[in-house]
Amino acid sequence: MSQWKELEQRFTERLGLKRRPVSVTILDNEPADIPKFIGTEPSGCSFWRLAADGKSFYTVPSDHFNCPVGSYTHRIDLPEQRKNELNETLSLMFSVEYLKPEDVAKVPQLPKTPTAVVYAPLGDSPIDPSVVLFACRPRAAMLLQEAASRANAASPLPILGRPTCMAIPGAMSMGTTASLGCIGNRVYTGIEEDDLYVAVPGNQLAAVDEALATIVAANSAIENYARSRRAVLSTA
Repeated sequence: MSQWKELEQRFTERLGLKRRPVSVTILDNEPADIPKFIGTEPSGCSFWRLAADGKSFYTVPSDHFNCPVGSYTHRIDLPEQRKNELNETLSLMFSVEYLKPEDVAKVPQLPKTPTAVVYAPLGDSPIDPSVVLFACRPRAAMLLQEAASRANAASPLPILGRPTCMAIPGAMSMGTTASLGCIGNRVYTGIEEDDLYVAVPGNQLAAVDEALATIVAANSAIENYARSRRAVLSTA
């Protein structure tokens, strides 16, 4: 069994995951031995859905053009004939008060444009991940964040919101990052209403995994302690 399969199995068991964690790898060159994505999707995060469903593949920048905001977070320039789409999308978001103009400058971006982005279920990852995305319930997110903190791998960023895809550059530059998601991501990926995301940098995944074993056991002990106190001390 590969290290990635073992890691996915442990994370799934400890966190009670219902959706496979997704490996995302940012590359400067197109890989030779990974299938190239064929087709179209409406957003960059749509590729997360395909990977969570078991597909392994890579995209090139043009595969992301349908998502102006996702292209922005991934520092992908739209072609000349489509450059207005980012402004049109932002104008809509401003007009319905989904975003304020000053919010745009706060959105993390990749440091440079990727030549290719590889997506796969963590256990099937054909290459070391840059970031691993966990779509999970709040309890599982709590455990992941506590494990990241124990492993000195936690980001100082607050819990992120829209757009969800900024969690990838946020995690790559700052450490393990939580995101509440956004409505577009929820439509395009089909995650459950009570799920949120935790993005763990690939180079910190082993440390977070090791810390998670301790954190899960510690939470079990503290839960038993709290339940016994509630049983004895709650009178209302």
